[in-house]
Amino acid sequence: QVQLVESGGGLVQPGGSLRLSCAASGLTLDDYAIGWFRQAPGKEREGVSCISRSDITIYYSDSVKGRFTISRDNAKNTVLLQMNSLKPEDTAVYYCAAGRRYICSRYGSDYNYWGQGTQVTVSS
Repeated sequence: QVQLVESGGGLVQPGGSLRLSCAASGLTLDDYAIGWFRQAPGKEREGVSCISRSDITIYYSDSVKGRFTISRDNAKNTVLLQMNSLKPEDTAVYYCAAGRRYICSRYGSDYNYWGQGTQVTVSS
């Protein structure tokens, strides 16, 4: 049974940092393109970052470029999202997703497996 579990969310002040982890069981994340998405209340889901198989392609949305970094830890079968210089508008539930594709995509419909999400709240 495939399961993705996000962790690392929480409450942080503006300007702070968080590191989200996406841990997998039942599949090897290195064989999948991985995406990070977020959804704030009343807003559509947004693809914020993704990494292709073999790490050839990495995507960041304009809203997080220069502040977020996606990476793989294959030894732990996890994908990380380092989030720095957090802003109140980054507040959302963050989801990781795995897609049976080589190139990563910012569209949720391109992914096959999803985690349950982790809440990130940026507030003073």
